[in-house]
Amino acid sequence: MPETIDLLLLGAGQLITCGSSGKGPRRGKGLSDPGLVRNGAIAVKNGRIFAVGSEAAVRKRTGGASIVKTIDAEGRTVLPGWVDPHTHAVFSTYRADEYEARIRGDSYLQIEERGGGIKRSVHDVREIDEERLFQISRRRLMRMLEGGVTTLEIKSGYGLEREAELKMLRVISRLAKETPLDIAATFMGAHQKPPEHKQGDEFVRLLVEDMIPAVAASGLAEFMDVFCEKGVFDLEETRRILEAGKSHGFKLKVHADEIFAIGGTELAVEMGAVSVEHLVQVTPRGIEKLSTSDTVAVLLPGTSLGLASRKFAPARELIEAGAAVALATDFNPGSAPSSSMQLAVALACSQMGMIPAQAILAATYNAACAINREKEVGSLEIGKKADIVIYDVEDYREIPSRAGLNHAVQVLKEGRVVWEIKDYKLRSEVGL
Repeated sequence: MPETIDLLLLGAGQLITCGSSGKGPRRGKGLSDPGLVRNGAIAVKNGRIFAVGSEAAVRKRTGGASIVKTIDAEGRTVLPGWVDPHTHAVFSTYRADEYEARIRGDSYLQIEERGGGIKRSVHDVREIDEERLFQISRRRLMRMLEGGVTTLEIKSGYGLEREAELKMLRVISRLAKETPLDIAATFMGAHQKPPEHKQGDEFVRLLVEDMIPAVAASGLAEFMDVFCEKGVFDLEETRRILEAGKSHGFKLKVHADEIFAIGGTELAVEMGAVSVEHLVQVTPRGIEKLSTSDTVAVLLPGTSLGLASRKFAPARELIEAGAAVALATDFNPGSAPSSSMQLAVALACSQMGMIPAQAILAATYNAACAINREKEVGSLEIGKKADIVIYDVEDYREIPSRAGLNHAVQVLKEGRVVWEIKDYKLRSEVGL
C-alpha cells in the first residue's frame, strides 16, 4: 500500500526555512542566514513536516505516495508561522486615550501615577465576566492568526490578586484548547503593585506565600515573569519573587531595563531565566552578560512605537556581542496595542538596524527558543509541526519593507488551512 502524504505544498518561489543551528538560538553571523530555498516544497504527514527542500527533492522523496491535498504557492514566499514570545493578549479594553496623552507629552510613569496604565487594566479585568474576557480575547487571537502568528506566549498580570490572576490563566488555558494556536502561559502576578497594597513588601509577601503556590498548584502556567523596574519591583524584591517561583517549578522570565537600568538583565542571567524582555536601556555590562548566557533577549519594538518614543533596544549591539535575540509584539491594551508580528519585524529593521533575515529569524526560531518551543515550531524542518504561512510577495524582504499591510494570504497550522483569503490570486501582483 503506498504511503499517504496529507499535504504537498509546491511552487514556493522563496521557501524560508529558518532552520535551527542545533545548538540553541541563532547568534551573531548565524542570525543572517534565513535558510532560503528557491522553488521550494514541503510535504506534510500527520501534521508534521515529512520532507522539505527544493521541489525536485521533495517530489523525489514522496514519489509513489498517495497525495491527499496539494497547494501551489505559484511563486509566492513561504515562511514558518510567527512565534510571538511576549504578549498580554488577555485584557478587557484598550487605553487609546493614553496614547494621545503620551503624544501630548505625558510620560508612562505620569500616566501610571494618576491611575492609568497597568492599574487601569487591572480594574477592568477584575470587573469583567470570565466568559466575556474569553470571547474578546479569542477574537484578538484569531486576528493574530490572520497575520501569520501560529504560536504565542500570553502573560497574566492584570489581576494582581489570586482569584483575578487565576481567572486570566483559566482564560489562557481555554484559548489554548479552543483556538488553533499553540499558547505558552506565563504567570505575571508581579506586573505591578496594586493600589490596595500601599506597602510594597506586603504584596511581595502575598505573592511569595499565597499567589505563587496557588498558581503552581493549579498547573495553569509554565513560566513566571516579574517587572523589574524603578517604582515597580526593585532588584531585591525581584530576586525574592524569582526564587519563590523557581522553587515552585516555574521557568523564569524578567521584564527588565525598559525605562531605567537597575540591573534586571544581570539578575535574569544570574537566575538562569529563559528570557529577559524589553532591554531598551540595557547597559554594556548587561549585554556582556547576555552574550555568554543561554538567556534570550526578547526585544519589543512595537512598545517604543506605542509609547511614542524614539528610543529602541540596541539590537545591533546585542547581535554583534553574540547575544541570542528574539522579537515579540508586547501586544497589550496600552503601551503596545498592535498585535502584528509583521509590524514588529518591520520596526526591527527600520528602527533597530536588523536586516530582514535577522528580524525574521528572531521572530520565528529564536522566538520559539524564548518559550522553549524550538523543538516543535519556529522553523520548517523535518519532524516539526507544519506551521506554514504563504505570503503574497515574491521576496521575503518585502514583508518588512512594505510595512503596514498584512501580506499573509494562507495560514496552515499542523498542515491544516486555518485561515485564507479566498480570492487573493485575483488581486495578486506575484507572477504578473
